[in-house]
Amino acid sequence: MKIIFAGTPEFAAVALQAIHDAGFEIPLVLTQPDRPAGRGMQLQASRVKQFALAHDIPVAQPVSLRLDGKFPEKVLEAQQAHALLRATPHDVMVVAAYGLILPASVLSIPPLGCINIHASLLPRWRGAAPIHRAIEAGDAESGVTIMQMEQGLDTGPMLSMEKLAIAADDSTGSLHDKLAELGGRMIVAALHQLQQSEVSATPQPEQGANYAAKIGKEEAALDFSESATVVERKIRAFNPFPGAFAMFDGVPIKIWRAELASDSDGTTPGQVLVADAQQGVLVDCGSGVLRLTELQKPGGKRLPAAEFLKGFPLHGGRFG
Repeated sequence: MKIIFAGTPEFAAVALQAIHDAGFEIPLVLTQPDRPAGRGMQLQASRVKQFALAHDIPVAQPVSLRLDGKFPEKVLEAQQAHALLRATPHDVMVVAAYGLILPASVLSIPPLGCINIHASLLPRWRGAAPIHRAIEAGDAESGVTIMQMEQGLDTGPMLSMEKLAIAADDSTGSLHDKLAELGGRMIVAALHQLQQSEVSATPQPEQGANYAAKIGKEEAALDFSESATVVERKIRAFNPFPGAFAMFDGVPIKIWRAELASDSDGTTPGQVLVADAQQGVLVDCGSGVLRLTELQKPGGKRLPAAEFLKGFPLHGGRFG
């Protein structure tokens, strides 16, 4: 079976490696154009491109796949991408966190269609940021759904689904890694089934459907008038991106990890109640008290609270 793969970040690269290691032929990889990254803002290839080039797999990086775009240069590039897809012998396209919309004109090209690896238990958390939103909402479990793609946003029929418990200390980063590994195993199994014509699709139920909107950097500003439970979830949800923060005396302090310290009613949200090496940093919230355990000042490193306090005392101050 020949597979065209479309994906961009680490989540997709894990799946690509699993497909490659399983022995499937991959005649072409699609990934997003190189982006500026790092302090020097140098162009950097996606993780998928890096893997493909390291394994001599041809790569295409169209800026768009839409034939009805407003910009002639993008339409021309989309036309060239369509021609490449049609000229590349393949059976199915596997898509994972690609980042570009696949129009109907692309979905119809692969003989066996396009299969998506989605990091949620569909129909819950359709959309761009299912891992972040599951943690932020306090979900007890997440998982991966392998689905047949259609024009709707993550609405296609499901080929398989596996659940995974969300640990109390899971961040988006740690849960991402677990789900990426799970997705890699599941897509290989699904492809084997497809190869043997043993796949059956189940329509998604409408009940429980919701949307995981893309994370905006403005969401990372913490509001300690919310409950300690809500603030703690946001800290985990925004780790590693975009990184939760709160202002302290005009300085933005990144807060990477925290834990619930008490559930008492708050009286002065944002007030630092304690800041020492023994108890850490205790902050009053709208309800409950939060213990901040890993912090970072501008230009500094992520540090455990005891180490952070040596260079940035917080006692008696207030976040807000």
